[in-house]
Amino acid sequence: MEEVADSPRQCARDPALGLRVPHGPKAIPSPLVQKAAPEFRLKSFDGGEVALADLKGKPVVLNFWASWCYPACYEEAPLLEATWKKYQGRGLMMVGVDIQDKDANAREFLQRFGFTFPNAPDPGSKVSIDYGVYGVPETFFIDRHGRIAYKHVGAVTPAIMEAQVQSLLQAK
Repeated sequence: MEEVADSPRQCARDPALGLRVPHGPKAIPSPLVQKAAPEFRLKSFDGGEVALADLKGKPVVLNFWASWCYPACYEEAPLLEATWKKYQGRGLMMVGVDIQDKDANAREFLQRFGFTFPNAPDPGSKVSIDYGVYGVPETFFIDRHGRIAYKHVGAVTPAIMEAQVQSLLQAK
């Protein structure tokens, strides 16, 4: 019996083809890493707008989530808000994109976790498709030049968040 791949470097063997092939979204590296982040403009839950173009020159943590994403989105939500509060004064931007969700459920999720950073629904899933999102949560770390520096699939851990945010803040 083949071992299931848990990281992008591991692959499962396809017995029909006799080849090693990626297994699962974590095993498929994003072709967007080190490329320009796709532009977007969304109407936020608070009635304003959030657009990547308006954030040029700032490091951005872009998190895709949904209220139905349990337990992973619920596990990482407090870390997202804590990171925003800790680093917003140093120029870090945090943006949440809610996908395939009901408005009332999404708003309840935002209130439950006390999110104070911009969050917006993704009607028609255009932004999530542009970013190649397989599921939620997924988090993209975008540098000051608008390039995707790192992509994380699944709930972000404190260690990964801290390392990636520090890397973004230190990069010129």
